[in-house]
Amino acid sequence: MFLTNLKRICKAGLTSFFRNSFISFATVLIMTVTLMIIGSVMFMSATLTNVLDQVRDKVDVNVYFVVDAPEIEILEFKDQVEDLPEVSYVTYTTREDALAQFRERHKDDQLTLQALDELGENPLGASLAIKAVEPSQYESIAAFLDTDPVLGAGGVSIIDDVNYFQNKIVIERLNGITDAVERIGILLALVFIAASIIIAFNTIRLAIYSAREEIKVMRLVGASNMYVRGPFIIEGVLYGVAATIITIIFFYPVTFYFAEYTQEWLGGVNLFEYYTSNFGFIFIMLLAAGVVLGVISSFLAVQKYLKS
Repeated sequence: MFLTNLKRICKAGLTSFFRNSFISFATVLIMTVTLMIIGSVMFMSATLTNVLDQVRDKVDVNVYFVVDAPEIEILEFKDQVEDLPEVSYVTYTTREDALAQFRERHKDDQLTLQALDELGENPLGASLAIKAVEPSQYESIAAFLDTDPVLGAGGVSIIDDVNYFQNKIVIERLNGITDAVERIGILLALVFIAASIIIAFNTIRLAIYSAREEIKVMRLVGASNMYVRGPFIIEGVLYGVAATIITIIFFYPVTFYFAEYTQEWLGGVNLFEYYTSNFGFIFIMLLAAGVVLGVISSFLAVQKYLKS
């Protein structure tokens, strides 16, 4: 009996979906716009996250050692720093690497290179570039460097300089920008999604309004509430599925068109690559959003006529 009723409900919902083609088209169109907004929020979030990650990756704390600092002591200190829970990774630059990088940066400045050659020795010390897990953790790393001096064999610190305080303003601003972008992103997403849901709900309610007489007849002949709701819920599912398919197809050429611009303007963020590599996740999220929106809207819209 249950399977028979389920079959009838599905058939009635499918029939109503195609019979009321104009209403179905209008509802699917509105839901497509809703899913496009949700999808756009997903792309914006991914893009902003990528841009912020790139900015974070360029911020670090550098520890510069005196020229005669023994390499073994530097490496021991490097191991200590890497053990800190706030540290993501540490990059060691030897004196020779520092000199090679300096020459590369000033390859067009012959006067500087000539002065360097006249010294007859490498004037640069080794260094460590310390990357924190989160930008907010650089202060605690700097505190560790300040309170735990690295002493050489003669009891003198082998650290020449730590550039945290020079970068402190940049780090603090990055923390503020990151927090602000995350809050604004969540707020905009909620506003757009809420507005879209309201519009889609009202559209589905209008579609069900045209079937109010049919609902009254079904109630008069003793149909259960679930049997009355069933076809409209199936319609809601079909609205969501159709809108998802249209949205997915729409995003393919759009992301392909904007891929070159986003890659050029946003530091290598390729929207089309993100879309294709995360296609399954995007499709499932949009399908879930569309189906849930259609089902809930249909359920609530029919509820009004079941109470009357």
